[in-house]
Amino acid sequence: MRILLVDDEAELADALGQVLQREGYQVTLAYDGERGAQLAQDEAYDLLILDWMLPGQSGLAVCQEIRSRGQVTPVLFLTAKDTVDDRVDGLDAGADDYLVKPFELKELLARVRALLRRPPSLLGDASDRLTLGELTLDPANQIASVGDRTVELSEKESRLLAYFIQYPDQLLSHRAIYQQVWPEDPPTSNALAAQVRLLRRKLDALGESSIIHTVYGKGYRFGRPN
Repeated sequence: MRILLVDDEAELADALGQVLQREGYQVTLAYDGERGAQLAQDEAYDLLILDWMLPGQSGLAVCQEIRSRGQVTPVLFLTAKDTVDDRVDGLDAGADDYLVKPFELKELLARVRALLRRPPSLLGDASDRLTLGELTLDPANQIASVGDRTVELSEKESRLLAYFIQYPDQLLSHRAIYQQVWPEDPPTSNALAAQVRLLRRKLDALGESSIIHTVYGKGYRFGRPN
């Protein structure tokens, strides 16, 4: 599981990063909001841990930015702000959880585990629809549509399409896709290829052909060529 941790307190961020790595997570660190926002856009992560007050761009703004792009990656805020209004602002910006500094490491780790256990369809509001261009995915009902044309998806197809839509025009490795779509029982590479082929067939029926691109030996990229 990949975690992006953004906190301008370098000593705290480095220490938390080491703790998370010892727990088996892959951790990327950033120390300002602009760098954090760029990493969140360029790379695929399973969890974002954001400090609220960051130089350059606040954690609140980073969260709002990724939600505006349709990303449903879970977000955990770390902050000294502890009023009810602060909590409401954070949740309204799209955060999934909120931990007030100072905190106990065991509580942080418990919240991280809880957020990473959530299946993609339960991240955020399950009624939220994901869109990319004219393509829309309703994760709760496992239906993809373009205009008035719709197709029903299997659970795995819905998870795979949700992951693709969240990270358009980015190379998603086989390993990253396994962790997102099959978190408990990774398949063989042939099973992934078969799942992609089935999803392509259904997208073709919607008129969205050639939107999933194979990057041989590495993974897949989703979106229209520039």
